[in-house]
Amino acid sequence: MTIKHPLSSSVMRSLRLLGEDIKNARRRRRIQAALLAERAGISRITLGKIEKGDPSVSMGGYASVLFSLGLIKHLEILAHSNHDIVGRELEEERLPKRIRYAKRSKTG
Repeated sequence: MTIKHPLSSSVMRSLRLLGEDIKNARRRRRIQAALLAERAGISRITLGKIEKGDPSVSMGGYASVLFSLGLIKHLEILAHSNHDIVGRELEEERLPKRIRYAKRSKTG
């Protein structure tokens, strides 16, 4: 049995904006929806869901469309450590204040 958790309004808004951006990128390139779906290896219906920001579409579907549009590099940097300020600050807090070296044992 799968338990569904409702998505926050922030998540839904972000997916909707991503879908709109994907749709606008397709239109700027003057690519028909059916052609982009074919290139991405998904159905036209799935592309329509992606362009609406539907959370039921797998991340692979979104990634395939971004790849087909030449935008996959943007996906690669989403959670990159360079952009994870909070994570880096937390990591720095856990760094040791000083480093001790183990004493060498004398072998005779």
